[in-house]
Amino acid sequence: MGGLAPYDAILVASYGGPEGPDDVLPFMRNATGGRGIPDERLLEVSGHYQRFGGRSPINERNAELMDALGAELRHRGIDVPIVIGNRNWHPFFTETLRDLDASGAKRVLVLITAAYKSYSSCRQYRENLAAALDELDSPISIDRVGPYAETEGFVRATIANVEDALGLFGDEVRPGVRVLFVTHSIPTAMNEGTDPDPDGSYAAQHQRVAERVVAGLTPRLGFEPRWEIAYCSRSGAPHIPWLEPDVNDRLEELAADGVREVITVPFGFVNDHMEVVYDLDTEAKATADGLGLHYVRAATVGTHPAFIAELADRVEQRAAIARGEVPFDAADHLLCPPDHCLSRPGAPTLPAVCEDDR
Repeated sequence: MGGLAPYDAILVASYGGPEGPDDVLPFMRNATGGRGIPDERLLEVSGHYQRFGGRSPINERNAELMDALGAELRHRGIDVPIVIGNRNWHPFFTETLRDLDASGAKRVLVLITAAYKSYSSCRQYRENLAAALDELDSPISIDRVGPYAETEGFVRATIANVEDALGLFGDEVRPGVRVLFVTHSIPTAMNEGTDPDPDGSYAAQHQRVAERVVAGLTPRLGFEPRWEIAYCSRSGAPHIPWLEPDVNDRLEELAADGVREVITVPFGFVNDHMEVVYDLDTEAKATADGLGLHYVRAATVGTHPAFIAELADRVEQRAAIARGEVPFDAADHLLCPPDHCLSRPGAPTLPAVCEDDR
C-alpha cells in the first residue's frame, strides 16, 4: 500500500446512472426516493435518457477517471484498490462497502465525484454512506478527500479546456466570444444552507473558480474574455426558487444583445454525465442553433493530467494527515461542521460520516 497507509482502499462515491432502457425507471425511483412522484411523471421527465439508449455516460466516465487516478498513483509507487460506489444505481454504497468489508478493509478513503460543497454534492453523500454502514453493521472507518474545485489542478485543467475551446474561433472574433461558465442549479435555500458565511456558499465557490480561470486565461490570450455564470438542470416544483439564470434563457438574451459566438464551460461537473451531454450538448446547443449562434462546449476536467495529478496529491495528503505527518486543517473541509452543507438553513440532519461534532 506504500504511501496510502492507513487506507486499505479508495472509494469513488458517485451519483450512478442507468446502463440500459430497463434501468431508467428504477433508477429514477431511487434518485427521487421519498418524494412520491408517480411512475408516469418519472418516465416523462427521464425521456432524455432514452435518447442515449437508456444509458448514462457517467458510469464509463467514472471508470476512466478511476483508471487514470490508479495509473497516476502507481506511477508514484502507490498501488491500492480503487472501487466505485453509487447513491442511485449499482453498485450501491451498501454493495461496495459489503465487498470491502469481506475483503478485510478497515479504513477507506472516499473521493466524491462532486468538486464543490453543498447539500446535494456533499452532505447527502455522507448521509448515504453513514446509512450504508449502519445497514451493514460494518466496522469500516471512512475518511474523505475535501472539496477540490478551488484547487490548482482543477483550475489549471479548466483554463486549458477553455483555451482549447476559444482556439476553435477565428482570431478576429475570439475577443467577442461570450464565455458561459455553467453549473448545476440548486434551490436558493440550499445555496444559503451550504455555509453560514456567504463566502462559503455554493454560488460563491463557483464565482471564485470562474474568476481564477479568467485571471489565468487573460495573459495567455492577450485579452480578458467576457464571461458570466449560468445554470442548468433545474428540477422540482416551479414555485421553489433555484439559482439563475438558466443557460437557455441566457443564450436567448445574449443573442438579442447581438452576441454571435458562445462557449459553455461545464465547470460545475467533473466529467461528461447526463447534465453535460443532454443539458449542454443537446438542449443548449439546440437553443443556440435556433438563435444562429456559433456554439462550442468546452471539455470537462475529466482525465486532464493536471486534474488527475491534483486528485493524487489530495489523496496522498489525506493519508499523510491520517498518519499524523501533516497537521489536520479543518479549513480543508475534511470534516463538515453540523451547520454546513444543509438542504436549507437550520434544516434537520441525519447522521453523516466525516462530521465535525466537536
